[in-house]
Amino acid sequence: MKLPSYILFLCILIACMGEWLFTPITVYGEATSTTDKDSQLISTTEEQEKDAADSKEIRIRKDEFDEIVGQLQGMKELLLTMKRDYEVRLNEMQEKIVALEKERTQTTDVVSQPASTEEAPIAGTEDIPMKKEEYGAVVEKIQKMESDYNIRLKEIQETYDSRLEEMQQKVAVAPQPASPEAGKWSPEQPITLLSTGKSYMNISFDGLFAAAGSTAEELGSLSSGGHDPNQRGFTVQNLETTFDGAVDPYFKGQASIVFQIDQDGESLIEVEEAFLTSMSLPLNLQAKAGTFFTEFGRLNPFHPHAWDFADQPLVNGRFLGPDGLRGPGARLSWLAPTSNYTELFFTVQDSQGETAYSFRNDDALFGREAVETSVRSMEDMLYTQRVTTSFDVTDETTVLLGASSAFGPNSTGRDKDTIVYGLDMFWKWKSSYASGGFPFVTWQTEVMGRRFEAGEDADAGLSNETLNNWGAYSQIAWGFKKRWVAGFRVDYVDGLKEFEGHEEEEEEEGHHHHGEGLGFERLRFSPNLTFYSSEFSKIRLQYNFDDILGNDTSEHTVVLQFEFLLGSHGAHKF
Repeated sequence: MKLPSYILFLCILIACMGEWLFTPITVYGEATSTTDKDSQLISTTEEQEKDAADSKEIRIRKDEFDEIVGQLQGMKELLLTMKRDYEVRLNEMQEKIVALEKERTQTTDVVSQPASTEEAPIAGTEDIPMKKEEYGAVVEKIQKMESDYNIRLKEIQETYDSRLEEMQQKVAVAPQPASPEAGKWSPEQPITLLSTGKSYMNISFDGLFAAAGSTAEELGSLSSGGHDPNQRGFTVQNLETTFDGAVDPYFKGQASIVFQIDQDGESLIEVEEAFLTSMSLPLNLQAKAGTFFTEFGRLNPFHPHAWDFADQPLVNGRFLGPDGLRGPGARLSWLAPTSNYTELFFTVQDSQGETAYSFRNDDALFGREAVETSVRSMEDMLYTQRVTTSFDVTDETTVLLGASSAFGPNSTGRDKDTIVYGLDMFWKWKSSYASGGFPFVTWQTEVMGRRFEAGEDADAGLSNETLNNWGAYSQIAWGFKKRWVAGFRVDYVDGLKEFEGHEEEEEEEGHHHHGEGLGFERLRFSPNLTFYSSEFSKIRLQYNFDDILGNDTSEHTVVLQFEFLLGSHGAHKF
């Protein structure tokens, strides 16, 4: 049967409109981080919108948000009801049209047959005018129903679009819905400083503590990190206050002030990081200036509260220093316009101080006294390069690969340089049925090498020599149940028995606070279990088995770590 053209057009119109009308529209969603990716780049446009003029900023209230969502949902249900009603009525009309067409066909067949000798009226002929009238009435009824449907649909669509646009504007101005109770504060809500309504600065405080027991009399002699548990009993690993916020539409700033209490009970304070980051450079470029952690390897840029273990890997402490590689300088990064995330970093920093451990460090290295040097040219700066890329292996697994190198002068003599280089890998699996980020599995590995040009030390009877050593760690974290994560790490650093003066270096092993053995080969196994009571606190139990291969000794250490966080904090990098 062939339907009239306007009926076919109407069916096509309904099908197209149905596809448009009933496609879910996401108005507002809350992004989650675990991993999840690196991920990890801040939109310049969003930052600029966030820092629009104070007088125009309006926060959407939760009850208004719920009301709008309810209205939109009601409109959607009304459209669905109309569609179902229209389809039922249309089917009834189409069935009636089919019946009428069938009767007309039968009538036409009768008329086309040869007339009989009797001039009797042809059967059904007297009903043809009535059938045509009924057919016309049906068509007219369908046209009227289509017109009414289009009018109602247009009215609902205009209301829907108006409410949707209004809601999107409010959400764009206020990405964080206001609390239902205006006076009630939650721990994740930023603390507003020096403002009558706008959060100029966010402030947070993180406390990290540990209680340790060990077979080693001097637990500090086993530590490679400045924030590691360093004595039997209690250790204040890190008390960190962080300030961050948008300076203007072009820059954002962050500062981290760290407090520590040493083994003698004395309080220490230092500015760990304080830097500006650009938000509007062209060509996918980003600039960073101030004092900050160097983009080297996977773990170095992370603060202790973001580590998966209670202490720092041995290779990081031996090559990058107890407090990590950091210092005053500038960094330029470029996000490549590729389908996969690829970013290049180039950093220039000062090469002196205890945070430039393998370079112009004030402490003696490899039995040699530090030689005082000054910056004569740009050749005396510390240069670091890094490239990192990530890609999805499957819908549930992601891999991030990186390569880093740092080059600069060291303190054993003029024109003596150090190169530290490394490769790193991070792999993550997260179930497609994950709830709150669990379950998941991560695997992280770093391998580093160091080429150290040691200068001559006449007083110690040491000549010029080039020393090479390497180390690595590999760790796995398994989030087997919500809030519960089990981990296991293996550390290895090789020894340097060949360098001159290694005997003196080893004799000082037990007396050097962070002397984890420049000349000792070491192996460490570290299983742990972490319970996250919430996003703002955790408890971690860890066991370390240290095998100091250089002097055929082994030590056992148990650490109970606990942490709490006050105030707002950003998502960690993927």
